[in-house]
Amino acid sequence: MTDVASGISLVSLRGARFLFDPGALCLEFLTTGGPGIGARYEVLHRPADLADWLGRSRLRLDSAQIDVSPAELAAGRRMRDALWRLVCARTGSRPPASTPTDFDATPADLDALNGAAASAPLAPRLAPDGTRHWVLPASGGQAIASIARDAVELFSGPYADRIRECGAHNCYLVFVDTSRPGRRRWCSMERCGNRHKVRSLRARREV
Repeated sequence: MTDVASGISLVSLRGARFLFDPGALCLEFLTTGGPGIGARYEVLHRPADLADWLGRSRLRLDSAQIDVSPAELAAGRRMRDALWRLVCARTGSRPPASTPTDFDATPADLDALNGAAASAPLAPRLAPDGTRHWVLPASGGQAIASIARDAVELFSGPYADRIRECGAHNCYLVFVDTSRPGRRRWCSMERCGNRHKVRSLRARREV
């Protein structure tokens, strides 16, 4: 699930649940599943699943006003899997126990991302209180286009070199480090960061 006020996801991984802020909408979308071994974490099985996720994401959409067709769901999953491979190509890593064909990016992956980004995205609107909202009802295709455009902005923007994989050897979550010092190492201090601290403390005590 996602905290809609902050875009922080509550991720379930190997039976553990923890808070994870990937720092970008497109990277948040990667938590819904993926190619290869990512299929075991797939949550987008039905069109309604995508609508529900969009309601919990940092887009803050009303899922009841998002109409997702089976074709849009399939297109969204294809774009997400392509994005996974493009991110792995950027970070120079891939999930453990994966095969090269699962996460090696190809020109077709870039075409998939650009094709999705070329479609009409969600339309923003300004509320009387000065906050941004989205014109609803909207389609699943519009939401997918917005996610793809966010990926284009990330890959071509000032944080392109800060797309990173969690520093834990058995965690493949990715994030963009938007912190001022640029020293973020973990998907979450609650999970991998804390585990690293515990291991380091035990190692010092054993010396």
